[in-house]
Amino acid sequence: MAGTNRELADFLRRARSQVDPARAGLPPDGRVRRVPGLRREEVALLAGVSTDYYARLEQGRRITPSPAVVEAIGRALGLDAAGRAHLEDLIGLAAAPVRRRAAAVQRVRPGLYQLLEALDGEPALVLGRRTDVLAVNRMGAALFADFDRMPVAQRDYARWMFLDDHARALFVDWEDQARAAVESLRFEVGRDPHDRATAALVAELREHSAEFDHWWEQHRVHQRTHGSKRLRHPLVGDLTVEYETLSPPGDPDTTLFIYTTEPGSPSRRAMDILASWAASGTGMEARPESGGRRLRPVNGRPPRPR
Repeated sequence: MAGTNRELADFLRRARSQVDPARAGLPPDGRVRRVPGLRREEVALLAGVSTDYYARLEQGRRITPSPAVVEAIGRALGLDAAGRAHLEDLIGLAAAPVRRRAAAVQRVRPGLYQLLEALDGEPALVLGRRTDVLAVNRMGAALFADFDRMPVAQRDYARWMFLDDHARALFVDWEDQARAAVESLRFEVGRDPHDRATAALVAELREHSAEFDHWWEQHRVHQRTHGSKRLRHPLVGDLTVEYETLSPPGDPDTTLFIYTTEPGSPSRRAMDILASWAASGTGMEARPESGGRRLRPVNGRPPRPR
């Protein structure tokens, strides 16, 4: 149907299917549930709206609920903060800043580059729209991949995660990290559903990765603010890193990711070894691997973490 908000319709249907009626506080009514989750009338009841109104909304009709109604529907569906923000984006309530669509490539301001260099002992990445990798410091390149040496079209975190064999081997918890990348990209699509570059990236990943296609269909959203990653690095072995994110004021499309390790831990010792190798510039060599770059020792074997 022309004019239908298909993204909104799909998101509401899938969110409704994931709600446990008992946990939502609904008593058993004796009827057999042919599909999991809540019925439309149950969502309407919990949200305090008519069944017809909610049904039209879930059908993707071009109606604009009030913020209070959107908040009530979010509560009824048990949405977290990212899910509620995504719902507002899809409905059109979010006061998102106007994107500079004329700019083909995002630019990192000089001060942010200087900050990356100042974080010399910790890996750091700057991500932009569509999870594009805009900048990476020396430790970020050593820990993950040297995105600066990739063709511009391949400098994307989600693309690297799914289409580079090195990423699959690097993450011990690859499935968790890859799923989070899909959910973050879903969140990004909701913020700017008409961005052609994002649509092209999604189409490429759906074509070349069965896992991406499967998780994309689930329409889950996630906004990465902090977390941990478990790695099996080819030079220093296993380590766990924690990450925090920062968005510069006035530039919500740019996010700085900083990765740290617990002081005195085996992971910290592994990171220190990696830092010494990265600083020397003589112990590692970059080589192409499945569209990305893999680091390997060329002057003997790296020291093992103690």
